[in-house]
Order: sequence, then C-alpha cells, then structure tokens
Amino acid sequence: MKHKAVAAAALLFLPLTACGGNAEAGSDGSTVTVTVGYQSKTINTVTAGTLLRSLGYFEKELNSLGDGKHYKVDWQDYATGAPITAQMTAGKIDIGSMGDFPLLINAARGRQLGKPTHLVSVTGYNLRGGLNTIVTSPDSKLATLTDLKGKKVSTSVGSAADGTLVRALQRAGIDPDKGIQKLNQQPAVGASALTAGSADALSQFVAWPGLLTFQGKAKALYDGAQLNLPTFHGVTAREDFAKQRPAVLEAFLKAQSQATDYLNAHPVAAAESVAKATGLPPEVVYLYNGAHGISTFDPAVKPQLISALKKDVSVLKSAKLTGDIDVDSFVDDRYVKKALGADYAQRLAATPPASASEVWPKGTEKTVSFKSPAELLGYVKKHKDGIRAAYVPDATTGTLWFADKAVWVADGSRLLPFVAPATAKAYVAAHGGARVITYADALGRAS
Repeated sequence: MKHKAVAAAALLFLPLTACGGNAEAGSDGSTVTVTVGYQSKTINTVTAGTLLRSLGYFEKELNSLGDGKHYKVDWQDYATGAPITAQMTAGKIDIGSMGDFPLLINAARGRQLGKPTHLVSVTGYNLRGGLNTIVTSPDSKLATLTDLKGKKVSTSVGSAADGTLVRALQRAGIDPDKGIQKLNQQPAVGASALTAGSADALSQFVAWPGLLTFQGKAKALYDGAQLNLPTFHGVTAREDFAKQRPAVLEAFLKAQSQATDYLNAHPVAAAESVAKATGLPPEVVYLYNGAHGISTFDPAVKPQLISALKKDVSVLKSAKLTGDIDVDSFVDDRYVKKALGADYAQRLAATPPASASEVWPKGTEKTVSFKSPAELLGYVKKHKDGIRAAYVPDATTGTLWFADKAVWVADGSRLLPFVAPATAKAYVAAHGGARVITYADALGRAS
C-alpha cells in the first residue's frame, strides 16, 4: 500500500502537458503526449505541419499502434525554426520542421548542448533554389542586385532566405556584410518594413514573396532559382525521443507520406485547406504547393539535398552562427526508410514534375494546364472575368509566378515570362529582336 501511495503522489507532480513522448497522468496512467513544432505560414512544411494536422493522419497512425497506450499530439505553431530548435534542445518538442539553414543550426545547437537531433525526412524542396526570393516595393527603381549597394535589405539572419541573399550578393560582386545595410527581422516585420518604406528590399522564404507580390505590395527583384542550388525544408527529431519511441516517429513519417500523397492527388483542396488554417490567400498557397508549384513534396532524403546542405555550412560559419557541422551524422534516414518500406526507393528516384502554365478558373476545384505561356494568355484573354489566378513558369529557371506579375518578353511570335527583370533583360540581350513588353501587351498579342 505504501508503494502505491508514493506512486500516486508522484503522479501529481507530472506536468499536465508532458512532452518528450513521456507518459502523463490519466485514468489509466498510460497517456503519451507527442509534441510537434511546426510553422503554419511556412507552407513548404505543410505535409509535416498544417496540412498533416488538419487531416488527422498522425493521430490515426498513433491509434493503430496497438501498444495499449493512449496518444495525444500537442501541435505548437511558430513563425520560424529558431524557437522550435530552442524548445527541442530543452526537451520540450519531440519533432519539428524547418528550412535547410535552420536545420543546420538545429544540428549545431543540439550537439553543443548535448541534446542531439537528426534530420529524418524532407517536406518540400526546389532543386534550383526557387523557394527564396528577393522583392522590392512595386514602385521601386531597383532593377538588379547591384542596385542594392548601400540599400537597406530586410531578411532573417540564419534563414535560407538570408543564405540566398548572401550568395546572390557575392555573385554580384557585393560584400554581403559591408555592401548593404542588412536588417535582421522576422518575416512579418520585414514585410511591414518594405511596405512602409523603411526597407528597400526584402529577402524571404515561402510564402512571403509570393504573398506580397499577389497583394500588389512588392515585385520580384531576384529569383532564388538563379543560384541553381537546391533548397528545402525537412523534419528533425530529438535523438533521445527517436530511440525511446521509434514506433511513434515511424508513425509520424507514415502520416507525413500520406499527407504528401493527399497534397499531390488533391492540390487545389490542399491549398484551400492550408489557406483556411493560415489565413493566406489560396492563390498564394497554390503558387508554391500546387500541381506545378515552386515546391515539390517528397519525404525521401535525396542525396542532392544533402550535398546542398553541406555547402550551406560555410555560409553559416562566415556569419559566425555555427562552427563546423557533421552533416552526415546529422542525417538519419533509417526511420523514414522503415516507415515507407519498398516505396522509399521509388520516392528517392522521383523527380519534380515538369513546369507548366496553369489557370485556376473561378468557381471550380480544378485547374487547367497549358503547353505554353502563350496558350495560357490566349485563354485568359477570352475569360478575363473568370480567372481566379494564372501561373506561368520562368522561361530560364522554371520558377512558377503569377502571370500578371511576371516580366514578359516578346521574341518573334513567342511570349516568354520571367520572375525578375534582370533575367528578362539577360534573355533579351542574348536574343536579337527580343524585347520586354507589358502584361497588357502580352495579352493583346495572344491569340
């Protein structure tokens, strides 16, 4: 009886919202809470966050484990990856999702504090780097990266967007530390700064550039895909949690795979769902997560993504945000391989779908694809009042963009869209007779 009394008293001191996959007090004493950190508005992570949560797949997988325990999922939403890392190293978040640069900081902090974490799967990726974009105000006279010299540029230091800014400036011959006035700001703060005129440009990750452009508050200056370096978001898990509850982690990865399949099979419905949960316009969500969107979703840990991750380390080291990072020891794909079984090899070999022009007509749950941007323009011209959104891939990088926000070039009978003015001008310079035209002119030329 004495032992039972001590045990009962001990239960009173357990936290009501236990984390780390620990048991919490319940009617049968076997409730396990799993804490997941995610970023609802970083819509490149939706298959491990916003969409996964709304579909309830993780909870279903946990309930089917059949181990006699009752599982509860505590979903915690954050604006960036940094607080997720802080909570993980404190043992308060079990599984988290974030971008490639924050993942490296996650790895470094975990090792430094003796709380190692591991990259266990990928959410969304773009093999050229198109998930990050530098934008300016709509009436800005800035047209190229060299125009940023001495200007105020907002970004989030330590993020993938900052990595894009640093690399782009270096390629343009500008010192990323001394050549600009860098403002280290959260995405929402930076967006407000750009709108208010206190920042000349903004370098950010999904979905901020697309959102501001869609709202008419920004225009693209630099397409991150010009770097031709992969960028991605992924899932990280605490090492002690993975070892203690491997079945739970595998359940999460199975659920993530199911959410990925749902997104790929129902891209419009998925966009609507994410939009409802985040407050983002569905048209913006679809730009990134649609059938031919900027992001490709696949949980497989592809070698080219890991290779890119290793190259990212030098950028963080130069910013004095981390020291050396053993990327190979950080990556642990054992759990996702086991979770997906024979399907993993097929996913690993899968390639992104070919870029395509696409229209989302009003009042429908289906989009219409076209073989060329010119064909899309012809359709838009005939259905001006019936278009919810029209998307076209950059003629050079393949990055999808809003048709009415793209920079258009007429090359003979061809009508070619570009995300940024610099790439459009580069094409014109290399093709005699080609010239930049307005969107209205492009529509007028379409048949």
